[in-house]
Amino acid sequence: MPPQPGAAAPSTGWHHELRAAYAIWLRELIRFVSERARILGALGQPLIYLAIMGTGFGATFRSSAVPRGFSYLEFMYPGVLGMTVLFTAIFSAISIIWDREFGFLKEILVAPVARGSIVAGKVAGGATVATLQGVMLLILAPLVGVHLGLVQIAGIALVMLLVAASLTSFGLVIASRMQTMEGFQVVMNFLVLPLWLLSGAFFPLRGLPLWMTVLTRIDPLTYAVDALRGMVYAGSPLAQALVAHPYRLNVAIIVLFLAVMLTAAIVTFKSRED
Repeated sequence: MPPQPGAAAPSTGWHHELRAAYAIWLRELIRFVSERARILGALGQPLIYLAIMGTGFGATFRSSAVPRGFSYLEFMYPGVLGMTVLFTAIFSAISIIWDREFGFLKEILVAPVARGSIVAGKVAGGATVATLQGVMLLILAPLVGVHLGLVQIAGIALVMLLVAASLTSFGLVIASRMQTMEGFQVVMNFLVLPLWLLSGAFFPLRGLPLWMTVLTRIDPLTYAVDALRGMVYAGSPLAQALVAHPYRLNVAIIVLFLAVMLTAAIVTFKSRED
């Protein structure tokens, strides 16, 4: 049936796709801002790790890799930043299952919008929320004896954003194939826990057995924690002793991981029928 005179044609083009991605991003951001308990929890959980694990492990932690005069709290602080971004980004993808149960996912999938725009909006939303939570933790830096400059903060925020986008994409790949939130949580805990433990967030990666060294090298979060630690302690003896790779190399590896995960998320969504 030919269009009626004066009828508006469906919007097409990159600006239409950009508006769709922006709307999805804004929805994720509004949901985060409107949940005060979620914001408080984002600050409370890292405080618990710093207060309990930092104090408890610090009493027994000894490593030749850590220079004298540095506390365990200082050592684990970059790892806590990475942990916050990791869990927030991964579990932000659970909104896909929530949207499926309430019919919102079906509505956007049948809308005249490219699947890539949907993925872009979801990834941008999850990455923004995770980065905001990570940046909020920078106010805790003086409490562990860390003082950050503007260049350091910018470098930390860049790493957080790239890692958050990568992990949100990874979460979307898994969530798009899961039917229940319970199943997603079980699978993601199984996958996320090794990523977290092998990243070097809570122990130095030097002097490990060969099998564990190999696993840490293929863990993408290792390079994120290394980049964060390099920025947090830029120019200090702790950075010289513990940072394994240059900042640019760490960022390049994270960008490669992001490209792979984002592509996988787009391919996964294009193959969906519902």
